[in-house]
Amino acid sequence: MNAAGFPLLTLLTFLPLAGAAIIMSVRGTDEVVASNARWTALWTSLIVFLLSLILWVKFDRASSGFQFEEKLAWLPEFGVGYHMGVDGISVLFVLLSTALTPLCILASWESIQVRVREYMVAFLILETMMVGMFAALDFIVFYVFFEAVLIPMFLIIGVWGGPRRVYAAFKFFLYTLLGSVLMLLAILYLWYNAGTTDIPALFEYAVPRSAQTWIFFAFLCSFAVKVPMWPVHTWLPDAHVEAPTAGSVILAGVLLKMGAYGFLRFTLPLLPEASADFAPLIFVLSIVAIVYTSMVALAQEDMKKLIAYSSVAHMGIVTLGIFTFNQQGLSGALFTMLAHGVVSGALFLCVGVLYDRLHSREILRYGGTARVMPAYALVFMLFTMASIGLPGTANFVGEFLVIVGAWRINPWVAFGAATGMVLGACYMLWLYRRVSFGAITRDDVRALLDLSPREYAVFAPLIILTLWMGIYPQPFLSFFEATVAALVARHEAALSISRLAGM
Repeated sequence: MNAAGFPLLTLLTFLPLAGAAIIMSVRGTDEVVASNARWTALWTSLIVFLLSLILWVKFDRASSGFQFEEKLAWLPEFGVGYHMGVDGISVLFVLLSTALTPLCILASWESIQVRVREYMVAFLILETMMVGMFAALDFIVFYVFFEAVLIPMFLIIGVWGGPRRVYAAFKFFLYTLLGSVLMLLAILYLWYNAGTTDIPALFEYAVPRSAQTWIFFAFLCSFAVKVPMWPVHTWLPDAHVEAPTAGSVILAGVLLKMGAYGFLRFTLPLLPEASADFAPLIFVLSIVAIVYTSMVALAQEDMKKLIAYSSVAHMGIVTLGIFTFNQQGLSGALFTMLAHGVVSGALFLCVGVLYDRLHSREILRYGGTARVMPAYALVFMLFTMASIGLPGTANFVGEFLVIVGAWRINPWVAFGAATGMVLGACYMLWLYRRVSFGAITRDDVRALLDLSPREYAVFAPLIILTLWMGIYPQPFLSFFEATVAALVARHEAALSISRLAGM
């Protein structure tokens, strides 16, 4: 239990399953079942979000340790237990997961008309897995949630996706599952040698230098696919293109953060020497991802595929910042993860608005939408500028901190990170010009309606967050400042001990 004796994290994790059970119990006509499913899913996700705000209010930002901890014996003879808690690294990702879920349900209100009950159940189960994954403090519990996330997302893509949904769903599932099997072997090694899977206890266990290399690569295979890093990124564009709009929002907003979160939570504190040894490799892969996928984005005609490639580039900035091992780089990586979750999710929602009206995502099929949808064009412009990293928007703060942190390591690494902002301006401005300005290229564009009240309700909190994080980022940076400082100090101490031992 936490300090107040109230299992808040358990409630946040499993309350969506109660909503899913209620939805499945509803009987009646298809219309009645669909309506009840929508409202139950929305109210359940809103209650979960409101409860998660307790984390925001009660979290001690001066502490670097885990808070709201809950422990329960599960398999004590094997050193495995149910252990939940959050620190400065994980708390905001719990909040991001609970905030995006009701927006996704609201965005799917009219676009999903087939198997509505099953769709809403899948989203609530997905919310449980996301929150549980970020809050888990036992490696086995973490692994269960980490892998279980795949199941509802696989169904969301495979059942409610586009024409090639089955191919995209299986590609997504197989890519991400294969890497995770290697991580399981690393977990079993740690359990066998340390006698526990409790994550805080494992932080006190010194992994032998001889084992760190292969454990690092086992983690890398799993987390790199989830990020995704180049060259194991090819599943992401297909998944985004075929997923329904809300599926793309969660995929970009939360699921891509799982890999980077794994690097921060496990690789850096457990494997400090191997992380330092292979940091140059991560820098190379990250810079290649930034440059290569940005150039590929310039060649896209599908809006969702362009934004998907831009996500790979932005996550390249994140992985680069993580392996700088300094306060600025790590803080910038965490802030960029949060900002990207908000901004990329909003961009996919912008695509969904047009797709719901014209049922096409091809850029060449649009043009001049600003003339008939001025409010939409303004919202789309804001998130376009935020994706580029315009000062005053969310992405700028994180990317600037990453560049500063990279400069302390090597100016050329900083230059590689900065190319993301330049190339991002190229493909995002090209996208915005084609969609919003120029000649109206379709007769039915003239009949487009501007944003509806429901769509305003979806975009409003994302707009507020984007500007808030860009203009006044301190409330967000303060959450992970102490935890990042402790992580950097621990990493430097481990390397100093290693150097002394090697003398």
